[in-house]
Amino acid sequence: GKKMEPAGADLALIGAAQKVEHYEMAGYITARNLAQQLRLPEVVQLLQLSLAEEENADQLLGQIARPLMSSARMPEPVA
Repeated sequence: GKKMEPAGADLALIGAAQKVEHYEMAGYITARNLAQQLRLPEVVQLLQLSLAEEENADQLLGQIARPLMSSARMPEPVA
């Protein structure tokens, strides 16, 4: 197989982690909205806290990825 640049491999892992974070955020948003409809303010508060934690994790991953993007190189084309 092709060898990936270290920055490229790191970016692939970060992208996969962000994908998981986005799925988790979508789940918390849906659950929070349902809890709001059911008038469960304590549950809404806990779900909002969990959502904020996932958003913070996603932002941190983005901050880690930014400098890696500038150092990542495109693979050389195969002739």
